[in-house]
Amino acid sequence: MTLLPQRLSHLLLSTFALISTGLLITAWVEKPAPATPNVVLFFMDDMGYGDLSVTGALDYTTPNLDRLAADGSRFTNFLVAQAVCSASRAALMTGCYPNRLGISGALGPNSPIGLNPNEETLADLLKEKGYATGIFGKWHLGDKQAFLPLQQGFDEYYGVPYSHDMWPQHPTVKFPPLHWIEGNEPKGEIKNLDDASHITSTVTEKAVSFIRKHKKDPFFLYVPHPLPHVPLAVSDKFKGKTARGLFGDVMTELDWSIGQILGELKQQGLDKNTLVIFISDNGPWLNYGDHAGSAGGFREGKGTSFEGGHRVPCLVRWPGVVPAGRVSNKLLTTMDILPTVAKICGARLPKQRIDGVDWLALLKGDETVTPRDHFYYYYRKNSLEAVRQGDWKLVFGHPGRTYEGFLPGQNGKPGPSTETHEFPKALYDLRRDPSERYDVLEQHPEIVAKLEKIAEEARTDLGDDIQQRTGANVREPGQVTN
Repeated sequence: MTLLPQRLSHLLLSTFALISTGLLITAWVEKPAPATPNVVLFFMDDMGYGDLSVTGALDYTTPNLDRLAADGSRFTNFLVAQAVCSASRAALMTGCYPNRLGISGALGPNSPIGLNPNEETLADLLKEKGYATGIFGKWHLGDKQAFLPLQQGFDEYYGVPYSHDMWPQHPTVKFPPLHWIEGNEPKGEIKNLDDASHITSTVTEKAVSFIRKHKKDPFFLYVPHPLPHVPLAVSDKFKGKTARGLFGDVMTELDWSIGQILGELKQQGLDKNTLVIFISDNGPWLNYGDHAGSAGGFREGKGTSFEGGHRVPCLVRWPGVVPAGRVSNKLLTTMDILPTVAKICGARLPKQRIDGVDWLALLKGDETVTPRDHFYYYYRKNSLEAVRQGDWKLVFGHPGRTYEGFLPGQNGKPGPSTETHEFPKALYDLRRDPSERYDVLEQHPEIVAKLEKIAEEARTDLGDDIQQRTGANVREPGQVTN
């Protein structure tokens, strides 16, 4: 009499366990974790290496970015492909040296050239894999419709087509009206600093809305903030909040924006399956003085081939994949983001040649790998001004911008600088001289010879205006005739 209830009890328990397991398996099948991560890419404008509190900023703090660094990895030897707006963005989107694409400098309004739609952008590759793609902020790769983001792989665009100082308020150049662009159409004009004070909050709102809209889909969210490029403008909520003045207020609002977007990822349960990358397009525009950032002790700034122009902060977070709290000093560039993200997301590489390298193994924490061996410092239209291999950097004699020896400006007005300073040929050991102050050219002829060989390969491939040479593998930019 006692065995039957006991057996029945075991049978019921077993049946319940099977049903429960089946329900769990069914639930898992119905709601699987996304096979590929979401990608959020922040790209600041004219923010220098020293402009985060985690990299030494004073008189204001960036707690959200500091937390991003703590939760992920910080890459301290990260370079932009060229230290100026349009060229830097072309490299980020395509994985190529911008001069390979015929893009240089900062394209102005109504430019007849832009990023060639035949080039395959990171957005193109991820869209092909089923990602929703959105950009909110500054584009600056051509403002003709043929060059705008919707023709370059993005599903959604709301932002400014170029730098927001290219407007009628510019003190020396007559520019046309500056409009927000939604999709392909002008949306509203940014007429003055009061209008400009809403730029950061508007970009933030659009980015947060994009996350909510696509929370059930894999997405690529590109947030190229127009600030802290001049003219500086900040909302009333952050005005006068820091001892650093307006620049500190702007950086505080930008940090708030990053926090809002990261917070939305968490709110939607997406933060653990989202790769977040934070970088800048070039170093600070130093002659703007108190309205400019800090190069963090590196030499010169925006528009130069020295480290202050090229080296920017790079923070990467991907919980469970990218080690938290790690600092890596391996050489990397913006061009390396495309092949790495493509590999992570299962996307193919562009059909045409690119210059970026895959650094996924390093990203995951393998410090034994060295993804990138060398780097070319090109500037102006197509001038090879320096080459680097490892910690050695050979600077060629060239005319260029310098901020040194000039008193910086104040209150939004630039101080003087020169574009024609003659820099001599020099060799720097960045391992012990990251500020490029001690020329050791005569002490290391064997290193100079190695770097000269790398430079010759660059000139054959990409050309060199200084030597009046045309590269064998450069491509044409996009062009319109009206």
